Parts: sequence; structure tokens; C-alpha cells
Amino acid sequence: MADFKTHMTVSFATGGIYAFAGKQMGMDWTTCILAGGLCGVSGMLPDLDSDSGRPLREATTLGAAVVPMLMVERFEKFNLDHEGMVLAAALVYVTIRFFLAEIFRRYTVHRGMWHSLPAAAIVGMFAFLVMSSEDASVRIFKTLAVVLGFLSHLILDEIWSVDFKRGQYAFKRSFGTALKMWGNDRWANYATYTKLGVITFLVYQDEGFMAQFGFQNPDVPHTAQQLLNVLKEIQR
Repeated sequence: MADFKTHMTVSFATGGIYAFAGKQMGMDWTTCILAGGLCGVSGMLPDLDSDSGRPLREATTLGAAVVPMLMVERFEKFNLDHEGMVLAAALVYVTIRFFLAEIFRRYTVHRGMWHSLPAAAIVGMFAFLVMSSEDASVRIFKTLAVVLGFLSHLILDEIWSVDFKRGQYAFKRSFGTALKMWGNDRWANYATYTKLGVITFLVYQDEGFMAQFGFQNPDVPHTAQQLLNVLKEIQR
């Protein structure tokens, strides 16, 4: 399989191309750079289940620092003052850096369901919830960057699972263990799809939840159904 350096090289190269494409579509250059960076670092996320400690350590340390900054706009919608934002950011940091890292260390196996398409969807929707924005296109653009980085890792794993020797293709045992919908562990499948269902519900209910804190803008799609309606209107 591809090593850590190869995954990072490919995901950051993909992020650079994605950022350039976003700029060509009229996105602000700061948004493009941020999205490119998110795509790059997301390339290490599937290896949170790695047997070696480096991917888990690097990803959780970086995530603990970056996620609170990405949540600033959401903190504002919670009507938190400066001190409240600092405390909330500290709580997010501790949760990711220690509790989430420990969960991955204890309860995941390499090339399990964290290497899967449902996991990519979970990561994407988590990013969508974290990166609240008044501009729906910016929110979607950054969310897709995270998903793209995650998928670049899975695709690279599958490519590395195929050998080409003497004009013939040879498939390794690891082939099909990254780009999959379900794995061999039934309980891991149940747990993954339960998480997918929960986070899908949270995305769908996002606007209603934020309305409890005094924020409700009918012109901004904050749920999956609203985004679907926007896409339908664009196609007309």
C-alpha cells in the first residue's frame, strides 16, 4: 500500500488542483487556499485506523487545532462571547486530541470500515456541520474538498493493491478493502451505518437546531432537503 508520504503528496496535489479550479469558478482566493489545504490534510484521515501511531497522532493533533478555528462562525451563531468561544474551542480541542484519538486507537482496525465510502460520507457531513457559512456555495466547496482528500487516499490504496508484472495484473489481498460499502465485520458495518444515519439526521436538522439560538435565514440552505431544492431550481 502507499506510504504516508505518498498519500500526503497526492492529497495536497489534488488540493492544489481543486483550489485552482475553485478560483477559476470565481471563489475567493482565501477560500480556495483553505479548501486546498483541507483537501490535503484530509488525505491522512482514513489512516486514523492505522496500526502505526503516526497518522493518528498527526491527524488528531492537527484536527484539534484546526476544527475550533473552522467553527468560529458557528460559535458566533451560538451567541457566545469571546470567553465562551475560547472555552468552547478548548473543549473541542480536548475532545478531538484525547477522547476521539483514544476511541480510534482502541476500537478500529486498519482497513476496516473507516476505509470505506460510508466513512467518506460521514467525514463530509461532519465537515459540513463544522463549517457553517452564510454562503452555501462556500460551505459546499469546502465540504467537497474534505471528501475529495479522503477519497484520494482510498483510491490510492486501491491502485497500490494492483501489481502489473509481465503484462499481467495481479490483485493483492488488500484489493477492495478501501473503496467499499461494507466490510467483513458485521458489527462494524452496523456501527458505521448507525453513525451515518445519525450525522445525516443532524445535517437535515441543522437549520432547526440553529434557529433555537436565534439564527434562521430562509435564503440559506442549511439542510440536505434545502440543498436538494436549490439544485432542482438551478436545473430549471
